[in-house]
Amino acid sequence: MIDLTKYRKIFLEDYIIDINIGVYDFEKLAPQKIIINVDVFILLENTISKNDDINDIFDYNFIKKSIDELVSDKHIELQETFCDKILDKMISHDLVHAARVSTKKPDIYKQANAIGVERFFIKN
Repeated sequence: MIDLTKYRKIFLEDYIIDINIGVYDFEKLAPQKIIINVDVFILLENTISKNDDINDIFDYNFIKKSIDELVSDKHIELQETFCDKILDKMISHDLVHAARVSTKKPDIYKQANAIGVERFFIKN
């Protein structure tokens, strides 16, 4: 179990992008809106700069830039695949100890705010 008092959670909340994603024919007609949420957990010591210098800490721009790099013209069939790719990228960063990623499609069901998937990973 993570002792959360030793970590800072850095997050990207409700990042909205348009992406070519989906299995069904109607989903392949045009890009869809996806809402992404990412939490990364960094040891507190790696999030404090004595000199107020970005080079001393985890740069949270890594989160947004990583997602933007994963978005391309190539069609992705499954939300699970896209969510996993984002999570893998977050965990690849040396300073990230754990991460949680969720993706959701807000425009699929009229009766619901969204349909989505979520994953969490902790490094050993």
